[in-house]
Amino acid sequence: MASAEEARASAPGLRDSSVTPRSVPVSRETSNDDRGANTPVQVQDPDEQRRAALVQSLPDVSDDTPLMAELRLDARRRIELRGRRFARPAQTRVLTVANQKGGVGKTTTTVNLAAALAQSGLNVLVLDNDPQGNASTALGIEHRAGTPSIYDVLVDGMPMAEAVQVCPDIPTLSCLPATIDLSGAEIELVSMVARETRLRTALDNYLTWRDENGLERIDYVFVDCPPSLGLLTVNAFVVGREVLIPIQCEYYALEGLSQLLKTIELIQAHLNRDLHVSTILLTMYDARTNLAQQVAEEVRSHFPDKTLRTTVPRSVRISEAPSYGQTVMTYDASSSGALAYLEAAREVAERGAARQETTNDVQPHDTNDVQPHGEQEDR
Repeated sequence: MASAEEARASAPGLRDSSVTPRSVPVSRETSNDDRGANTPVQVQDPDEQRRAALVQSLPDVSDDTPLMAELRLDARRRIELRGRRFARPAQTRVLTVANQKGGVGKTTTTVNLAAALAQSGLNVLVLDNDPQGNASTALGIEHRAGTPSIYDVLVDGMPMAEAVQVCPDIPTLSCLPATIDLSGAEIELVSMVARETRLRTALDNYLTWRDENGLERIDYVFVDCPPSLGLLTVNAFVVGREVLIPIQCEYYALEGLSQLLKTIELIQAHLNRDLHVSTILLTMYDARTNLAQQVAEEVRSHFPDKTLRTTVPRSVRISEAPSYGQTVMTYDASSSGALAYLEAAREVAERGAARQETTNDVQPHDTNDVQPHGEQEDR
């Protein structure tokens, strides 16, 4: 039987879930019967009407045809999401992508969510805080030894503006690369003053620099973390206000999640009171296995408000893309993996817009909320 990705070429259109046409209020002058008052009239957006009509035309499927169901899902996503621009957040959102367990899709999630948001009209910055530098590779960013990188920012105090590079495939996506030098940064940071807040200070200064030079505001900052809990990860937790946790749909991932939540509680208590888990994304999901479905149900039952509806399937295209120095969003935008990350990005954007937290002031950070290592809050 042909795979879903092989069969997709013959499927029409694009998206998932039911579509409600968006209505926009307009005012018009009414007739004499309306006494000449201006009455708001709901007029459906033509583009939304077109998308809804395309989704309605897709064939119905049942549980007996799983391949057709997957094709229909991809088609609905394509119709709903292609060419759509996401709403800008009120302020810069800084999301730390973390999980103490390795191999759960942290870097893959970081670069693909960042690319999806950037393609949808937003300005995005990725901070590659992992010595392996895989996020830099996936974004096509130069990160050979000697390249100005996050190591120079953390250890030598280099201004972030001197090290940030623009992604060659997406002009609104930038990256602070990681080089092999970062592997020794944890040892060098141990003796430094305010070692836990160095990345936070550097990002604040960079955002201020952009504002002073008339550059567009960064809408999203994603921080990629190594699979460990050292000073690099602590810096990532201190710079962020939100934590995005990718969870592989396997049993060991659940054990790693409980450990990670304890770590976040410690960071909240001592270094960053505003840090909170805002998003959980299920990755490497294989609907054909009972285990994946059980893990997904377990996570959703414990974190119903934080877990995204979208799950990212196992996909060859997602794995292939980094070898070409690309994200799956540019390598194969019509693949199941790309469409899943695009929909996940829309959920992230919509949740941020709906939340509208007045305390989510991250530009600049309130340094009074950060307690350097060894200092106690005097209250």
